[in-house]
Amino acid sequence: MAKRFVIVLLLTLYAGTSQSFPLDSLAPTPSFQNGEWFQLRLHYGFFNASYASFSLERDTLDTKPVFHAKGFGETTGLARWFFKVEDYYESYFDEKTGAPYKFVRNINEGGYTKNIEIDFNHELKTANVLDKKKNKTNQYKIESNVHDLVSCFYYLRNHYPQQGIAVNETFDINMFFDNENYVFKLKYLGKEKIDSKFGEINCLKFRPMVQSGRVFKEQESLTLWVSDDKNRLPIRLQADILIGSIKADLENFKNLKHPFKIVVE
Repeated sequence: MAKRFVIVLLLTLYAGTSQSFPLDSLAPTPSFQNGEWFQLRLHYGFFNASYASFSLERDTLDTKPVFHAKGFGETTGLARWFFKVEDYYESYFDEKTGAPYKFVRNINEGGYTKNIEIDFNHELKTANVLDKKKNKTNQYKIESNVHDLVSCFYYLRNHYPQQGIAVNETFDINMFFDNENYVFKLKYLGKEKIDSKFGEINCLKFRPMVQSGRVFKEQESLTLWVSDDKNRLPIRLQADILIGSIKADLENFKNLKHPFKIVVE
C-alpha cells in the first residue's frame, strides 16, 4: 500500500481522452523557486508508512536552462520491516513552459526494481525510454503538450486555472509514464480550511480521478488539498483504498517562493 501511495502522491493517473493545456498557453505565476524543498508524511491509520520529499534546483541540460526536480519516497519504522521501499524520481523541465526533457525513475519496492530514463522530443512527439537494467532503448509516440510524473506536479502548481474556475469543473493534462500515454483529470471542489501541524490553512480542494478496483474503492476515492496562496503547496492528500484509508500531510518545508500563510483568528 505504501509503495502505491508514493506513486499516487506524485500523480494519480486516469486513462481517457480530452483536451489538455498547451505548454505555453497560460502565463505562469511563479509558485516555486530554486532551492525549494518540502516533505510529506504518509500514514496508514496510527502507523507512519513512509515519507516523501521533493526538491527543486536550477540546472542545465544540453545547454538548455531547466529546473531539476527530485522526488524521494521511502518506508520507515515498522512498515520498513514488512515492506522496504526506496523510490527516486527526477525530472528536468523547461524553466518557462514546464515541458519535460528528461525523466528518471529508479525504484526498489520490496525487491522489485526498475531503473529507467526517458528523453522527450516534443518536436517529433517521441519519447526514448532506456531500461538501464536491460540496457535496452525503445521509442514511443507521445501526445502534444505531454508531461512526466514529476513535471506535471510543478506545471499544475503554476498553470492550472486560477481565475473563474467553477466548483466541480474539471481540467486535464497529457501524461507519459514508463511506456504509456495517459490523461490526468482533476476536478476542483472549492475551498476548505485544513488543520495542520503548522496551524489552520486555507486550501483549494481537488479530486483527482483514479482507476478503481486495483487500489482505490472508486474513481473519486482520492482528495487533494493545496494551499490557497501563491505557493500552491500540497497540504494534505487522502485516499480511501480497498482496505481502510491512507493520507499524507505536509511535514516540513524550506525556501518557499512566497510567504506561507496561516489563518489568524
